[in-house]
Amino acid sequence: MAPLTPASLAAIARLRAYKPPPFSTWDHLPLSRRAAVLVLLFADRRGDLRVVLTMRAATLRNYSGQAAFPGGKADTLDETPFEIARREAYEEIGLPKDDSKIPRPFRIEHLCQLPFSLAKTALAVRPCVAFLHSDDSSGNKAASVEDTMIPRLDAKEVAAVFSAPFHNFLRSEDEVREGDKVPGKRSDWYDGKWIDWFEGKWKMHNFYVPINNQKISKPKVREGGQAAFAEELEDEEADGMQRYKVWGMTARILVDAARLAYGEEPDFEVSPTLFEDTKLMSCSIIPTTETRK
Repeated sequence: MAPLTPASLAAIARLRAYKPPPFSTWDHLPLSRRAAVLVLLFADRRGDLRVVLTMRAATLRNYSGQAAFPGGKADTLDETPFEIARREAYEEIGLPKDDSKIPRPFRIEHLCQLPFSLAKTALAVRPCVAFLHSDDSSGNKAASVEDTMIPRLDAKEVAAVFSAPFHNFLRSEDEVREGDKVPGKRSDWYDGKWIDWFEGKWKMHNFYVPINNQKISKPKVREGGQAAFAEELEDEEADGMQRYKVWGMTARILVDAARLAYGEEPDFEVSPTLFEDTKLMSCSIIPTTETRK
């Protein structure tokens, strides 16, 4: 795997240096209103950043079949947002919450927390950004995250794990690199629309992530319904789908995380709620009733 590109190195450095504004309301929220998600980044074979996403299981009562970050509600009032996000990632995709149990040469670095997003249900969701390093301290070639880190999925909650090019969430078309292909047209990547929200307007983002250039991990279920290690399916075996839709709160968090990381504005219009004069505000009320487990 190639080392991080200069753009990726700079993005990680910006995220590492970011400090969110205080949000003292968190300390007064009841347990049922606290949640966190893990925005997990890793480098692909060319050194570009990708972000890990899941498709929620079709059997879930709420938001079945939708794309989401690993994450969910707090178990106790003592859990920090990163502890919530890591525990949920362990339960959903098998990412060890104990760093000592992550297989070498991989390691996870907690980069920053983004401002809270507040759903209409008053659920406070803290995005926690982390980077999955694949460096080898022995000087050997770095391992490939995509080839080596096989998820262990909870079939009751997760239908698939996939990844998306992080920088592309600042673009209205697929960013196609030399030698790559995408299904359909490049413009199939994005569409968005303005909706009425309270007394103003809100921009909703819809991204369609190509899955033809990656392996999709889906749960392999043992007898009795117990989740087992995921089996990796090539794109043509992934139920005939060519793209996964990413939208709602997940899409909005991705746009704002990419804006912060790359120091760029997207080439499509956005609501100015999270960023004012290129600085993040303390929170955003997202126009969705989305809640996690």
